[in-house]
Amino acid sequence: MQDVVDRLPHLRSKDANLKQQMQDSLSEHKWCIDKHGKDLPQIRNWKQSKKLLMSASSKFVRPDASKVANTKTPSAGTLHGLDWLNFFLADVQSGVGPFLAIYLAGYKWDEERVGLALMVGGIAGILTQTPAGAMVDRLQSKRALIAAGVVALAAGALLIAFMPTFWSVMSAQILIGGTSSIFGPAICAVSLGVVGHKLFDRRQGRNQTFNSAGNVVAAVSMGLLGHFLSDRGIFFFVFVLAFPTILTLLIIRPDEIDYGRARGAKEGQEGGKPVAARELLEDRPLLIFLVCAVMFHFANAAMLPLLGEMLAKGQGRNSMMFMSACVVTTQLVVTCLAAWTGRKAGLWGRKPLLLIAFGVLPVRAILYTLTRNTGALVAIQILDGVAAAIFGVVSVLVIADLTKGSGRFNFTLGAIGTAVGIGASLSQVIAGSIVHHFASNAGFLFLAAVAATAFGILYLFMPETRDRQFPNPTHGAPTL
Repeated sequence: MQDVVDRLPHLRSKDANLKQQMQDSLSEHKWCIDKHGKDLPQIRNWKQSKKLLMSASSKFVRPDASKVANTKTPSAGTLHGLDWLNFFLADVQSGVGPFLAIYLAGYKWDEERVGLALMVGGIAGILTQTPAGAMVDRLQSKRALIAAGVVALAAGALLIAFMPTFWSVMSAQILIGGTSSIFGPAICAVSLGVVGHKLFDRRQGRNQTFNSAGNVVAAVSMGLLGHFLSDRGIFFFVFVLAFPTILTLLIIRPDEIDYGRARGAKEGQEGGKPVAARELLEDRPLLIFLVCAVMFHFANAAMLPLLGEMLAKGQGRNSMMFMSACVVTTQLVVTCLAAWTGRKAGLWGRKPLLLIAFGVLPVRAILYTLTRNTGALVAIQILDGVAAAIFGVVSVLVIADLTKGSGRFNFTLGAIGTAVGIGASLSQVIAGSIVHHFASNAGFLFLAAVAATAFGILYLFMPETRDRQFPNPTHGAPTL
């Protein structure tokens, strides 16, 4: 049937939409066979009739102009707007967190109060991940939501710059941590709504490329600002960057963002209700991926802080330079690999790439125990860039695959983000305790063991998801 679509000239204009519907039906049929051992009811009860054949053939006499319009290629302006939105958002977000501790220390904040401020921002981010994802699913105006988040983040940066008092900083951290949770799901939703599932892998790779490039530019620019001007200038710089970020939103055409696609609804079911959230918990591959993602970040989150402690010993003021080199190395690798990852995810599938990302984690942790040479330790961060590039792109694609047809894409993205955030926080506490009682090598070996376990679970139990659809797509299912 797909070959017929390719050969008939009057069907080519709706080729992508028809093929996507056929692929969705085949995926749903395969799932039914795997789970129940029999065909879908509409296949089992199918009877050929002349009337049915005439009715079916009449639908393909002339393409429906309205549906053809809905499958048109997004404009270059919208795609470039997405590129620069990712770039500037990385600049805005990077400007607050990493430099806050240094800025507050300059105002005589002790380590305990600085740690509390950082913790409050982190907790706010974790607690708002799932509600933020649900909000992105529900609201049609994704651009307005992103703009509101940017304004809130800029306001928080100004509050810290003008009033570095305890309660002002705490309020700003809650505001910044809470609103930052919007950006990840919202960017993914806009991207999926613009390009659809078929091109989402390449689009996500491009998003990650521009995001990492923005991180590199932000790290260098703000480091220079803090060195030559003042630490406070960094927060004013964040405020200034909010303006081009909002301007890039205006380039993205709202009529090119398909609301149904943006939340992972079944094609043509824009107004359908999403599945109940509890049904997501019954999806075994999704739960397996959740476990793997939490373990990945548990193993990964504490490695850079432990490396920072190693670099700080005996390096004095140079330790900050070495840490910056580690961060920039990682982000440069992500910038180079992200677009490639997006392309290969569509060709190879998701699982082979995820196995690479999970596989380099234990290797990286073990390598940290074998050398104390600063140059070698920085070079090992190349592996961090490989893992970050692949996981950052492919994890979103896996969630999009597993929730396709559910109408809960962004909610699931936020929920997994919450679980991952908790895992990352626990990682730093537990690994730090191990290093305190034993040594840094013991901490790295512990993280390597966790990473190796995650690799085993992924290899043995996680299926390929590229051609999968949520088993019970949106057909008016109840919502929470």
